Amino acid sequence: MRNPKFIVFTGPMFGSKTTKLLAAIDRYRIQKKDVIAFKPKMDNRYSMSNITTHNGGSMEAHCVDKGIDILKKIREISVNKYPDVIAIDEAFMIDNLEDAVIDLYKRNITILISSLDMSATCRPFEEITNILPYATKIEKCPAVCTVCGEDAYYTHKKFENNREIEVGGKNLYEPRCWQHHSYMNKNNKV
Repeated sequence: MRNPKFIVFTGPMFGSKTTKLLAAIDRYRIQKKDVIAFKPKMDNRYSMSNITTHNGGSMEAHCVDKGIDILKKIREISVNKYPDVIAIDEAFMIDNLEDAVIDLYKRNITILISSLDMSATCRPFEEITNILPYATKIEKCPAVCTVCGEDAYYTHKKFENNREIEVGGKNLYEPRCWQHHSYMNKNNKV
């Protein structure tokens, strides 16, 4: 019997979470592990069907809307055997992810996830919060604050609106440290 891992790469936009996810996938593939990758359908920033980093790293993935779609796709692809590893990018954009990944982990499958942990208004994404206790490793991936250059643990949205989840890149978001994030530092005038 194997000892599966549940690894979560989390933090703000531009913290290299997806880069770390792709590196972990590469490592498992070198070990000859069967890996199936997923991304949310709504994430069409760089590619409709690939997990893609802000710097151009890329790999093919299955696009899903909900956690149940992951389970269905695995059953469709792996009729007689579960894969060794499931990798999921931008997990916070996939509805009802929690039950699916916990079920897969309990079936002895290693889970790799990259995801924001909270919105630009500093509201934790509930599904991500709920899977963290199952993680065997949580790596907080800071970015670089666009104002001062310090470690940034928060995502700043350049344009105010009511949407907690809105697909975008540098056109819409930037990483900020505590000092320069208005939702964290109420004294901030930036």
